[in-house]
Amino acid sequence: MSNYLMNFPVARAAMLTVALVSCTAAPLSVAENDAPKARSDGVVATIADTAITAKVKAALAREDALKASDISVTTTNGVVTLEGGASSSDAKEIAGEKTRMVEGVRSVYNNLGTPSASAAEAKTKNVMDNTRRVVSDSWITTKVKSLIMADSLAKGFEVSVDTRYGVVVLKGELASQAAADHVKRIAAQVEGVKSVDVTQLIVSVK
Repeated sequence: MSNYLMNFPVARAAMLTVALVSCTAAPLSVAENDAPKARSDGVVATIADTAITAKVKAALAREDALKASDISVTTTNGVVTLEGGASSSDAKEIAGEKTRMVEGVRSVYNNLGTPSASAAEAKTKNVMDNTRRVVSDSWITTKVKSLIMADSLAKGFEVSVDTRYGVVVLKGELASQAAADHVKRIAAQVEGVKSVDVTQLIVSVK
C-alpha cells in the first residue's frame, strides 16, 4: 500500500502532463490548417507568377554562393516566397537580394533556414522568425486598414482586416461590387501582401 500511495501522485502528474501537451498541441495544428492560402488573382496573374518563379530560379542557379543551398521558390501576385535551406546566413541574404532584383518581384518573404550550432539556437531562431512574421502581418493589417478608412468608397461602411502569412482577409459590408473590387485592389497594392481574400465581403442590397 505504501508504494501505491507514493507512486500515485507521480502517475497522476504524468497523466496530467500528457493531457496538457495534447490539449496545447491541437490548437496549433488547427491554426496552421485554418490559415488562409495565398492564390494568384486569375489566369493572367498565374502566368506572370510562373514567369517570375522561373526567372528567380534561374537567377539563383547562377550564383556560386548558393550552390550548396536547397531553395524552393513560389510566387503569388508578384510576391516571392523562398523556402528550404541556405548553406549559411550570407547565402540566405544573397538569395533574398538576387530575388528582389528580378523584374516583376513586388516583395520577398525569405523563409530560408540556415545551419544552427545547437538545438537551443535553432529554437531561438524559429521563435524570432515567427515573431518577424507576426510583426509583418500586423504592419500589413494596419496599413490596409488605414488606406481603406481613408478611401471614399468605403466611407460609412465597416470593413475588418486580418492578415495571416501575408494573406489579407477582408470582412464586412460594402455598397456595391465595384466598391468591393476597389478595396481589394487597395489591399493588394500594399507591400508584402501575397493575396486578398474577399469571400467574406458582402454587397448590401438597398
